[in-house]
Amino acid sequence: MNHKKVLVTGSSGFIGSHVADALKEQGYKVNLFDALPSKYKTKSQKEYIGDILNPDDIAKAMKDCQYVFHFAAQADIGSSSDDPTKTIHNNIIGTQNILEIAKKYNVNRIMFASTIYVYSELGSFYRVSKQACEKIIEEYQKEFDLNYTILRFGSLYGPRANNFNAIRSFLIHAIKKQKIIRRGDGEELREYIHVKDAARLSVIALDEKHKNKHLIITGNQQIKVKDLLTMIREIFNNEIEIKFDQEDELHHYEITPYNYKPQVAQKITSDTFYDLGQGILDLIYDLEIEMNKGNSGSKIGLRKHKK
Repeated sequence: MNHKKVLVTGSSGFIGSHVADALKEQGYKVNLFDALPSKYKTKSQKEYIGDILNPDDIAKAMKDCQYVFHFAAQADIGSSSDDPTKTIHNNIIGTQNILEIAKKYNVNRIMFASTIYVYSELGSFYRVSKQACEKIIEEYQKEFDLNYTILRFGSLYGPRANNFNAIRSFLIHAIKKQKIIRRGDGEELREYIHVKDAARLSVIALDEKHKNKHLIITGNQQIKVKDLLTMIREIFNNEIEIKFDQEDELHHYEITPYNYKPQVAQKITSDTFYDLGQGILDLIYDLEIEMNKGNSGSKIGLRKHKK
C-alpha cells in the first residue's frame, strides 16, 4: 500500500481532477486544492478551498505532502490575451507561492503542468507565463535543491473539459447546431491525447528517472484538424456542416509550435492509449447526457453514430 501524500492544485479542473483520480488508483493519499469545490472528489480525498495567491491557504493544503502536482492556472489562451494581469498573477505569482511553501516543507518534487506552447512565439500571455514559470522552477532547483518535473501537455480532450477545449467545442456545436465553424484552413496538425492517458502518464512521471526533467505529453499520432472534423462528421452520419473561416488564427500554431528553444524535453509515451475515434464517440454520448439533464424534460435525440 502506498502511503505517500500528494497535493493536486487545480483539482476541480479538467486535467487536475483526472490526475487526482489516477493518483488515488495508484494508492496515493490525495489532497485537493482549488478555488471551488470539486465535483469529482471521492471520500478518501481531503479537499482544501483556497486562493493560489494566498500562501496561508496553500500551506494548509500542502502540509505533510511529499509531492505537489501544480495545475492551478489561467489556461485559456483567449482569456489570457484579454486579461494579462490576471494571467500573470495566477500563473506566475501563484506558482512562486507554491514553490516557497514547497521549499519550506521540504517537498520531494514539484510536478508542474506546462504546455508545448513554450516552444512557440504564439499562445499569448498564457505561453509567456508558462515559459516564465519553467525558468523560475529551474532556478529554485539550482538555488534551493527543490526538485521538479515539467509536464508539457499537448492538445487534450475528454470528459470534464472546459468549454474552450477545442474538441469539446466542436462536439457541442455539432450537437446543438449541426454545424462546426473552424477558424483557419484545417491544415493545422495536432497530436490529441485523451485526458485519462495524460493523467496516467503524469503519475508515471513520478518515477525517479524523471526527476529534474522536462517531459512532453502528447498523443501518439498526428492528425490534421480538417481530418478530425471529417471524422466527427462521419460519426454524425454526415448530417453536420463543416465550415472553415479563412481568417488567420493569431494565437495558435499551424504545423508545429517549435520556434523557441526552452530546456530539452523527452516525450513520454505508453503502449496502450485511447483510440481517438472511440474517445470522441464516448465524449459525444457524455455531452448529450450532460445537455439533456438541463433541458426541462425535453431530450436531445441520441443519434445512431457510426463507430
